[in-house]
Amino acid sequence: MKFSVLLPTRNRLDYLRYAVETVLRQDYYNWELIVFDNCSEDDVAGYVRTLNDSRIQYYRTEQFVSVTENWNNAINKSSGDYVVMLGDDDGLMPGYFSTLKLLIERHAHPDLVYTGAYLYAYPGAMPGSPQGYLQPYGYASFLQGLEAPRLLARDEALALVQHALNFRVRYGFNMQFVAIARPLIAQLAARGPFFQSPFPDYYAMNVLFLKAARILAVPQPLVVIGVTTKSYGYFHFNKRERAGMAFLNNAPDPASAKRLEAVVLPGTNINTSWLFAMETLRANYGREFPLRVGYRRYRMLQIVNMYKNAYVDGRISADALRDLNQLMRPGERLLFATILPLFCTLLLLASRAGMRGVIDYLRPLLRQFPAYAPPPNEGNYRTLLDVFEHAEPQAATRQLP
Repeated sequence: MKFSVLLPTRNRLDYLRYAVETVLRQDYYNWELIVFDNCSEDDVAGYVRTLNDSRIQYYRTEQFVSVTENWNNAINKSSGDYVVMLGDDDGLMPGYFSTLKLLIERHAHPDLVYTGAYLYAYPGAMPGSPQGYLQPYGYASFLQGLEAPRLLARDEALALVQHALNFRVRYGFNMQFVAIARPLIAQLAARGPFFQSPFPDYYAMNVLFLKAARILAVPQPLVVIGVTTKSYGYFHFNKRERAGMAFLNNAPDPASAKRLEAVVLPGTNINTSWLFAMETLRANYGREFPLRVGYRRYRMLQIVNMYKNAYVDGRISADALRDLNQLMRPGERLLFATILPLFCTLLLLASRAGMRGVIDYLRPLLRQFPAYAPPPNEGNYRTLLDVFEHAEPQAATRQLP
């Protein structure tokens, strides 16, 4: 059984070295590593040459392309029976390939394997954590309380996708969580590129859950998802959304953008990119599955975000709210611009406890991500290799059947 590891990279050779090292140190040898360099200023080619390993293939774009295009470049060069994707600040845990091979053979070669993970924040990458930290990163609903691998029921997988279409996350969309069988990749080629903009992982992961006939869920943390000061995650967690979108260099499909002109509202770019990803999913697979994009919920989330930015955070002007008001539909304008502000004002005047009660009631209605906060281990992890070498190396294979 051959594994392909996709490793797209740009200007992060200092972290790329660690990612590559976690592949080289595996106890299984039938793999290929596809390093696809997105026009880096670093000498990635020179570094790969020093490794002198025929299993490592190096490619480079001649100009800076979108993250989506570079991910597709990498997957199109792969040839393994199962395909795994890492960012250049991520890594594999010890025994990744040998563990997966064992599980894949025991469970009759599933289309998709979804594993647990660690989240490793490099020192200085996360607000409030100058020393960095390591914590379990497996908030998928089907991994909670799971001690041994199991196959997901089809209706369970489809329900998870419908939650995503309604702007609720019930499992992580990071591609690092999965190993994808080659026949499934070939099957999806009929609907265009494997990754599609503007959020290629949001699109691809939900397509995989739609189309995979057999999904194996593995609770053990087999990969490490890294966050550095050069990661998209850094921009996300530090509320630097505009810089994060520039980092991705992605743009929505023009046809989808045209269809959604009357739906899109100002607010967070993450929600709007999420909307475009789900609309592309619906356009590609809506005839095959009953897919319903939560347009109304998207608009509600954007409106609430704008009001929060104005009245709680003081980050936008009254003019921006007036512009938003012009884009609202009559029912939205009545609820969000008139009734809700008046109600909240009266409640605040009457009782602060009552206001807290309303906030507690609204929070689960507005929540998009699960409340998942395992205690971080601040340990002495200076780099991803420290995690590879010292973070419970037995965790990846314990409790396997």
